[in-house]
Amino acid sequence: MVGDVEKEGSVLILRRIHVNYKLSVPNPDEVRDTVARVLEMHVDKCPVALSIKGAIEVTTEVEFR
Repeated sequence: MVGDVEKEGSVLILRRIHVNYKLSVPNPDEVRDTVARVLEMHVDKCPVALSIKGAIEVTTEVEFR
């Protein structure tokens, strides 16, 4: 996870969070579509993402290993 912080006046403000999921699966092609669907709905079901919605941009990506 990486956060982008900006300075507003003399205050640091978290503006963006990027989450990089690293998944170890035997055959990534078998689960790729399922993982994409889960990530699409993640932001709407995650309590933290819902709490910061509108204030902090949250993006995600998946890396298969």
